[in-house]
Amino acid sequence: MEAKTLSRPAIATDGGNLERRLRRETQAEIAFDRFTRGRYATDASIYQIMPLGVAIPRTEADVAAIIQIAREEGVPVLPRGAGTSQCGQTVNEALVVDCSKYLRNVTHLDVENRRVRVQPGIVLDHLNKKLRGHGLFFPVDVSPSNRATIGGMTGNNSCGSRSIRYGNMVHNVQSIDMTMADGAAYHFGPVEGNLGKDLAPDYVDLVQRMRGLHAREAAEIAARYPKLLRKVGGYNIDFLSQDAHNMAQLLVGSEGTLGFFTGVELNLQRLPNHRTLGVCHFARFYDAMAMTQHIVTLNPTAVELVDRTMIDLARDIPAFRPIVDRFVRGEPDALLLVEFADDTLEAAQRDLGRLIELLADHGYPVAVVEAVDPKFQREIWEVRSSGLNIMMSMKGEGKPVSFIEDCAVPLEDLANYTDRLTKVFHKHGTTGTWYAHASVGCLHVRPILNLKDGGDVKKMRAIAEEAFAMVREYKGYHSGEHGDGIVRSEFHEQMFGRRIVDAFETVKDSFDPNALFNPGKIVRAPKMDDRTLLRYGPDYHYEPMQPALDWSDWGGFGAAVEMCNNNGTCRKSDPGVMCPSYRVTQDEAHVTRGRANSLRLAITGQLGPDALTSDAMAATMDLCVGCKGCKRECPTGVDMAKMKIEVDHARQKKHGLRLRDRLVAYLPRYAPTASKIGFLLNLRDRVPGLAWLSEKLLGFSAKRPLPSWSADPFLPTGDAVEGAIEGSGREIVLWADSFTTWFDSENGRAALRVLKAAGYRVHLPKAERPICCGRTFLSVGKVEEAREEARHLLSVLLPYAKRGVPIIGLEPSCLLSLRDEIPSMLAGEDAKTLAGRSFLFEEFLAAESKAGRLTLPLRPLPEKKALLHGHCHQKAFGAMGAVETVLRLVPELEVEVIESSCCGMAGAFGLEAEHYETSMAMAELTLLPALRAGTSGRSGTSGTSGTSGTLVVADGTSCRHQIAQGADLEALHVARILDRAATF
Repeated sequence: MEAKTLSRPAIATDGGNLERRLRRETQAEIAFDRFTRGRYATDASIYQIMPLGVAIPRTEADVAAIIQIAREEGVPVLPRGAGTSQCGQTVNEALVVDCSKYLRNVTHLDVENRRVRVQPGIVLDHLNKKLRGHGLFFPVDVSPSNRATIGGMTGNNSCGSRSIRYGNMVHNVQSIDMTMADGAAYHFGPVEGNLGKDLAPDYVDLVQRMRGLHAREAAEIAARYPKLLRKVGGYNIDFLSQDAHNMAQLLVGSEGTLGFFTGVELNLQRLPNHRTLGVCHFARFYDAMAMTQHIVTLNPTAVELVDRTMIDLARDIPAFRPIVDRFVRGEPDALLLVEFADDTLEAAQRDLGRLIELLADHGYPVAVVEAVDPKFQREIWEVRSSGLNIMMSMKGEGKPVSFIEDCAVPLEDLANYTDRLTKVFHKHGTTGTWYAHASVGCLHVRPILNLKDGGDVKKMRAIAEEAFAMVREYKGYHSGEHGDGIVRSEFHEQMFGRRIVDAFETVKDSFDPNALFNPGKIVRAPKMDDRTLLRYGPDYHYEPMQPALDWSDWGGFGAAVEMCNNNGTCRKSDPGVMCPSYRVTQDEAHVTRGRANSLRLAITGQLGPDALTSDAMAATMDLCVGCKGCKRECPTGVDMAKMKIEVDHARQKKHGLRLRDRLVAYLPRYAPTASKIGFLLNLRDRVPGLAWLSEKLLGFSAKRPLPSWSADPFLPTGDAVEGAIEGSGREIVLWADSFTTWFDSENGRAALRVLKAAGYRVHLPKAERPICCGRTFLSVGKVEEAREEARHLLSVLLPYAKRGVPIIGLEPSCLLSLRDEIPSMLAGEDAKTLAGRSFLFEEFLAAESKAGRLTLPLRPLPEKKALLHGHCHQKAFGAMGAVETVLRLVPELEVEVIESSCCGMAGAFGLEAEHYETSMAMAELTLLPALRAGTSGRSGTSGTSGTSGTLVVADGTSCRHQIAQGADLEALHVARILDRAATF
């Protein structure tokens, strides 16, 4: 089943010739394979349309050549940035031209006049980071600011939370450089009434035609255009004039339908010195809506709504739960986030005080949580800006659907509008979610519908027609932020009348007479409910598949894959972990969203037979390092690391394993024997030529030393066998994973000494063979063998867990498997019981310290600072706070957490020859530069960086290996730090 295509006239080209010409005549990256096209078939909307191909230009010259070739081959062109459009603007049966990988530079900055010229692919947050040092910023702060591109924002006429103060894109764009359908390139900007001098004749003709259009339709424009700030749709012909005006404003919001932006000049603002934020609580949603019109009289910079549904869903997301618990009191039905900005903190605090007084005067005393600390404010705004993804984390077939998402009405009508619209939802047997821009009467509302159900598709149409009619009654606008695309374009005639729609068609035909650019948007659009254009069309179905893991919490494997809503949070660059491979490659194939789209298309038969086990799917998953950053940081909870296990499982069942993969997978089985000749195996990195030979024969990079086998493994022998108890206090179990046992035995011994010094009675459980979590088997898809290891582990550790004895582990990826993968492999309460009693070493000690039960005498160390790098799984499971807490138990030790993504080693990934460069590139993103900046000199054997007096701490064995090679520093497990500081 092929992804859907837009109904349009036959394309007059040989697809093969188009691809050949693009490869021959441009320097762009070109892809016409089904997997790549499938990844670009969707955006953040409800639609899916398979493009003809994908071109990723490296230069502006590439853009010009691509347009010329497309025109000559009779192929439409679709400009695209981050692909976060809500209305289907960036999907089409066209040649997609992705600007986000290479065309992302600042080309000119004028600090004095506060202007900047950028290429269209630059991300808003990246731009503002460059501007921050000059005390400037670009103020159109859209929620997806960490991945939204300026070109996309300009094409959409984006707005953001602070539009009440700074306006929309159309108010902040000074000029646009655009390539036309005929290849001509013009600078669209301010034009004088007499058009000035030195303008190209064709450009003058275009300006005059637009002025003539405005003059002819001036009365109709005045009568039909809503008098609102938030009107984001159609073409901005209301900004034209016979006098001086700015032609760039006509292009803003044109959704790639008039030409191709190659440069955008923006007006900048000075960074405010201080902000304050008041979180206003309301027991009734209606009350929050009614208060908004009064709050805006205080001149805030933002008034944003968060409703009860969003609060509850955010509390279910591990990354947001602690933040929500800080700023939400009780169980409010709605919150209003009210922000003030000023040059002095005193003035901003006075504004906050006025807000508190205003609410009290209207009967809401003690209703405001004050946020003055900038870090606290950023955390609150992070929850709000993730509103869309939080809403989409709702499990089940029914999802909050975007189609009346951003209607805007006058503030005085906001309460009645929301009340009436809620009744419309109830009439159709559903409810809606609400959040966003209360300050400007533009609320993001999403009815909960199942678009796999034809009946719910009909409900969508009915709700849309009733909602848009209501908006027109209030003299509002049916798009207050997210534009037209496929959703709204067909309704322009009802909104504006036939004459204005004719005017829109005149604009389109004047700029793009042959419909080269993104046809079917704004004018001459398809029906918004055409099921052949929807992501879930009438013939959507899963291919037969038996998952290896338990996906019942998601409603099945397919439902788990469909949790990806394509909003693209995984495309962010910082902070956080997700998605390290994308950060290196900037390729849609190597981001969580791209992999999820490929998986969804594969398991529904849209990429051809056997797509799940194909080489193309293997390549799609190849750079996923299993970091689990997406498990925590994707607000919808897409766990690509777990999904990769399913793909690897299916592939190895069909194709088997390479020798290298078998060596990795079966390590726990052969380790007891191999360790006896470990001194011989360690010669691989000491005898010249052996590393080269291992790369040729096995594929382990000769540039990497392999982990060294310990001469003295950490085994529960002698007086430390099962039943023998060390210490005299609380009973605990110290479980040594395979890596601690055979390679990092010093960590096990250090942990044992620390736990004994703290007075615990320590079990070191022993069995007929060493206990393993099965992670090495999972890394290559050998789920059956991993399940066998998990059963063995459960048989040994469960008796302790049932007695309430804590199970303590040292290696994050192994211990946390007891909470994550093992319950997915072993159904039943026993696995859950074990998961609930399993703790990382630092988690256990931090909890004991908080409870007042930890007695661990520690002395100051010679080193006074520790640089802490977190293992990805520690971050994914929210365990980094515990590491910091435990390190700070050491007197006089300053702890600095390195804000980094994956170190790049990721188990065997960084050891593999084909992945070496990518692995090092991941490390060089932030980790290695931070270590070099934070230390001086060279490391010795003590874990310090020479004369710097700085410790480097990393609990993951892979992380320590990467740091040793990439920064020439010895990193230590936290257990070894405490061991050195303990006073035995």
